[in-house]
Amino acid sequence: MLKHLSIKDFAVVRQTELEFGPGMTVVSGETGAGKSLMVDALTLLSGARADSGMVRHGSDRAELAAEFSLDAHSPALHWLRENELDEDGASCQLRRIIRADGGSKAWINGRAATISQLAELAAFLVEVHGQHDQQALMARSSQLSLLDAYARNGAQRTAVRAAASHWQALLDEASALSERGDVGDRIDWLTHQLTELDQEDLSASAIAQLTSSHRRQAHATALGNACEHAHALIGGDEEVSALDLLRQARSELARLVEHEPRLAEVDALLDSAAIALDEAMSLVDRIGEDLDGDPESFVEIEARLGRLHALARKHRVPMEELAGQQARLREEVEQLRGTDERLQALAVEIGKARTRWQADAAELSQTRQQAGQNLSQATSSLINELGMGGSVFCVQLEPHNNERPDPLGAERVEFLVAANAGQPPRPLRKVASGGELSRISLAIEVATIGLDSVQTMVFDEVDSGISGAVADIVGSRLRALGEHCQVLCVTHLPQVAAKGHTHYRVSKAPVEGMTQSAVERLDRKAREEEIARMLGGVEISSEARAAARKLIAV
Repeated sequence: MLKHLSIKDFAVVRQTELEFGPGMTVVSGETGAGKSLMVDALTLLSGARADSGMVRHGSDRAELAAEFSLDAHSPALHWLRENELDEDGASCQLRRIIRADGGSKAWINGRAATISQLAELAAFLVEVHGQHDQQALMARSSQLSLLDAYARNGAQRTAVRAAASHWQALLDEASALSERGDVGDRIDWLTHQLTELDQEDLSASAIAQLTSSHRRQAHATALGNACEHAHALIGGDEEVSALDLLRQARSELARLVEHEPRLAEVDALLDSAAIALDEAMSLVDRIGEDLDGDPESFVEIEARLGRLHALARKHRVPMEELAGQQARLREEVEQLRGTDERLQALAVEIGKARTRWQADAAELSQTRQQAGQNLSQATSSLINELGMGGSVFCVQLEPHNNERPDPLGAERVEFLVAANAGQPPRPLRKVASGGELSRISLAIEVATIGLDSVQTMVFDEVDSGISGAVADIVGSRLRALGEHCQVLCVTHLPQVAAKGHTHYRVSKAPVEGMTQSAVERLDRKAREEEIARMLGGVEISSEARAAARKLIAV
């Protein structure tokens, strides 16, 4: 339930603090006074889009805040805990700042939040019904959504969407396979490509070894000469070799080691170097002996490399990726060879998917049919109470072709109304006048109230287009609703305003050359004056005051 609303520098409101309690709270005021600003503030706190025009002229930002009380089983409390935004669990604070440059920030329980989070949470806290709902009611998509909400068939709708998605995916796969046409030619071409690739060893190790052998044989003469020269320099027949120089150095140092003990360490290092040189010379000798100068072998290696380079160019991949290309072509061949089998299997799967969707859609249809009957009866009764005697409201389900997967189910909805007795029902969008639409819209809203656990219901002049006895009935309905949840109602009708448990009046006046709106809570006497004004206009007569007292007393 909404406990507190704070508005600062918003539109024509400089600053106001409002306290709310249970029951029905009404808001009245002269035309243009800003009666709907409280509703606008709650809408923005519910995540609605903001713009700089909402900031009071001369201010750099508008500030809005609301506090809601929560009970232990509130879905809002569950949401707060899931998102780690709960505080004491007994209340919830929403805050939003709108800057003059159009920017906006939001907080939940003092922590920064996104606008989408604000909207998600507010959906559990407050529900706003405005005049625009009447136009939305004309759209068939809105009618279907409203009926489904009334039917509480979320599980069935989810099942139908999932079944439709699965069925459509299978149809898409079958269509893609069918578009391939005759795959024989493609298989023959791929098989020829694979035959060429299969004749070569395309493994990474084989290609690396082949490349290495080619480089080695291509430079065999240079390698042989280098190995022979290195052998001679290390320890061969040269006049002065590396090993000879090491031996000479060790001999000269050995004679002096007794005078400098550290020379022993030098000798050890030179000994290790001699061993390493000896091993290097042995390896050089083996490399020289391993060099293959066979011209025929070199020609064969070059031919193999040439074939691999040609295949790489043909398939437009590096030579090292030929093995991957080979695997891809083989996989495609296997897929193509299984096309007919897969199409046959798909035909069976598609049949099962269609049957599943039809079964789920039939279950959804049953919920809609029952809900449609109940909503028709409830709304017909209400619109007759609201001064449309003899009128009939009905929900018509129109089945459509179910040979294609439809995530919305097997039918569409049309709201029909017979505004006068004896007339056949016709689509609401074609027959309802402005006043009739207002009453039908209000009747549907009253009939569908309680579909969720929202405890604060806001009605923004939904009583437009009605008057007199009908207005009195509307007021009584809203007051009765206020016995079960908190109701905030912006109204211009005295009959409705008189039914409130609490009454706020909005007025505007120039302050320091700038128009400002003010909101005040009315006591009994001020309330009588306000309702008398609503009854009698600018000049309030004693008769209007008497009528106001009578309305409030009823």
